[in-house]
Amino acid sequence: MGHKKRLGKGLDSLISSPEEDDASEIGSGVQEIPLHKIELNPKQPRDDVDEEKLKSLADSIESSGVIQPVVVRRDEDMYQLAVGERRLRASRRAGLETIPAVVRDLSDEDMLETALAENIQRSDLNPIEKARAVERMIDELDITQAEAGDRLGLNRSTVSNLLRLLDLQPDLQQMVSRETLSEGHARALLALKDDETRLKAAKRVVAEGLSVRKTEELVSRLNREPDEDSGPTPKKPKTTSRSPQLERLEDELQRSLGTRVKINAGKKKGRIVVHYENHEEFNRLYDLLVTGHEEEQRPLSA
Repeated sequence: MGHKKRLGKGLDSLISSPEEDDASEIGSGVQEIPLHKIELNPKQPRDDVDEEKLKSLADSIESSGVIQPVVVRRDEDMYQLAVGERRLRASRRAGLETIPAVVRDLSDEDMLETALAENIQRSDLNPIEKARAVERMIDELDITQAEAGDRLGLNRSTVSNLLRLLDLQPDLQQMVSRETLSEGHARALLALKDDETRLKAAKRVVAEGLSVRKTEELVSRLNREPDEDSGPTPKKPKTTSRSPQLERLEDELQRSLGTRVKINAGKKKGRIVVHYENHEEFNRLYDLLVTGHEEEQRPLSA
C-alpha cells in the first residue's frame, strides 16, 4: 500500500482548492452547495448520532451559521459527503438550504479512511467506542496498529492501549463506557488471570474509590493469591517468601511496561517473566526493552 497522508494532523488538511462546478464559490476554495444535492457517505461507519447534541449543534448553526465547511466529492450531478456528517444533519435540521463545502477528488478508500478517522476523532466517543472504531479502521483498511496510529496522529502505544480494552469482558467494557472505570483502571485489571477475578476486583475498585496506583497494587496481590479451585495449596519453603522491596520492584516494572510482570528471585539467581497478549504487544515490549522507546513495527519472530 502506498504512502498515505496523516489524517490525525487534522481533517482540515483535506480542504484545498476544489474542482470548478456549478455551485456558488464564496472564496478560499469553499463553495455553497445545496443540501438536497449532498448524499451521506455510504461508507460512514457511525452507527448512531446523539440527538441531544445534534439539536444543540442545529441551534448553534441556526444562530451563527456553519463555521467549518464540510468536504464532499462529486458523484455525477450529486455530491457524496466525506467529512462533516453531524454538521450536515444539523444544517438540515436548522432549515438551511445550502452549506459551505469543499469538493475533493477522493477514491473509495479515501472516503472510507476519512469517514473512519472522523468517527474516531469525535469528542463524544467513550474509550470503548473509540477502541472499536480503531479496530474497525485496522480491519477494513487492512493496516497495522502502527499504520493506524500514523494516519490518526497517535503513537502506537496509544493505539495498542485502546485495543487492549476490547480484551475486557462485556461487563467491564460497559463500566468503561459509562466511565465508572477509567482507561487506567481497566488496563490494570487486564493483568488479572480470569474474567471473574477481574469483575470482583472492578466492583471493589468502584466501591472503595481506588486510584489507578491502588488498583495496580490490588491486581498484584490478587495475582499472587492461590487459586481456590486448585485444591490445597502446597506449603512453600520459607526461603521463597517475598519481600516488600521485591513486590515494589514488580509493581514498578508492571507500570513501566504496561503489562503483567512476575519476578521469581532465589538466593543468587532468578528470573523476570514479562507477559504479553498478542504479537502486537510483543513488538511493543520488544521496542521498549531493546531501544527504550517505541519504534516502527517489526514482525514477531517464530
